[in-house]
Amino acid sequence: MASNPPAPAAPFVPSQRDNETFGYGGPRTDEGPWEEWNPTEDSVRPNRGRHRVSKQRGGGLARSSTVLGVGVIAAVGAGGMASANTGKPPVSISVPDLPNVGSVFGESSSPAAKGSPTALSSVGVTSTETAQGTKDAGEVLRDRIMAQAESQRVQVDSKVQYATEASLSKQVDQAAAKAEKAAAAKADAAKKKAEAEAKKKAEAAELAKLATQFKLPVASYTITGTFGQAGSMWSSGYHTGLDFAAPTGTLIKAIHSGTVTEAGWAGSYGYRTIITLDDGTELWFCHQSSISVSVGQKVATGEVIGRVGATGNVTGPHLHLEVHPGGQSDGIDPMTWLRGKGLTP
Repeated sequence: MASNPPAPAAPFVPSQRDNETFGYGGPRTDEGPWEEWNPTEDSVRPNRGRHRVSKQRGGGLARSSTVLGVGVIAAVGAGGMASANTGKPPVSISVPDLPNVGSVFGESSSPAAKGSPTALSSVGVTSTETAQGTKDAGEVLRDRIMAQAESQRVQVDSKVQYATEASLSKQVDQAAAKAEKAAAAKADAAKKKAEAEAKKKAEAAELAKLATQFKLPVASYTITGTFGQAGSMWSSGYHTGLDFAAPTGTLIKAIHSGTVTEAGWAGSYGYRTIITLDDGTELWFCHQSSISVSVGQKVATGEVIGRVGATGNVTGPHLHLEVHPGGQSDGIDPMTWLRGKGLTP
């Protein structure tokens, strides 16, 4: 009985090897015998078009990508913890959302092998931690207390600054008011001084003008008696005039222009001449040795009206001068009156 001979074993071709070994890094022992293969120009064709990558089974690389994803998440979580422990602000990790590693080499039907829609930068970080900057409750409370303290310090500084500025403003106002008052007082004093100086100059000018209109009665003399001196020598108990002691015969001149209203003997006054001025003031020239004018005569300033003598109640030759404003009986101090006319006896 004839039988069929066994078919010859087919030669081993490396391109027919199972792709599963790719995921485990080496061939298995049951892949068959190895034969030496020497490619030739005819057996090797040039690659044209795209390189085709053999599909892989869903188990190997899918599991590897899952392990890789878990490792990345663990690394990101560890990085966040390190940032929280060191107290530094979190660093934003921008990692694009990629599909699993297995999808690079081929599509997989396994749901676990598909990429996650969540970015790796936000994995393991809650919204509270993001808002607080990954700080714990103690640090947040401390920051809040420090912020409140800083706010209160700023308020206190503002109040102090306001009080200081108000005090300085008040001091400046007081200083300005004081300076203004001092300036006003100084200006007023300067004004008064100027007015006084102007008045003094005006009076001096008026006296100079009057000095040309009034003259002393005797050119050479000595004052021996003044107005108001007390003594028994005078019937009134005090001296009523001004005495110009001079030698007998010394000329007596009219002090100012006027009219002779009396000329003759007058008892204790001796020979006396009275000249009435235009304002009614009477000038008495007493104790004359002689009279050179008569009643009713008009005399001019400096005109000779008589001579010095020792007639009447006297102790020596002199001119006794009295001034009676308005013709009143009581006279005034002749020294003061003469000085008022610009003359200095």
